[in-house]
Amino acid sequence: MDQFDRASEVEQRFIQSAIARAQAGRKSGESCTHCEECGEAIPEARRKAIAGCRLCIVCQTEQETANG
Repeated sequence: MDQFDRASEVEQRFIQSAIARAQAGRKSGESCTHCEECGEAIPEARRKAIAGCRLCIVCQTEQETANG
């Protein structure tokens, strides 16, 4: 196994870990119709795509960037 194979393995573990953390932190249940942070309406497509959605895309992006 060369350094590229090891780097690829580390990358795959990192990706799988990030996915697991994201899924563990995801709320389930019914999505909100309005963002809990700013009060803006959350589009129906987003509410259907993400179960338990609580934030609009702008607030979600800001939260992920701050925690990032």
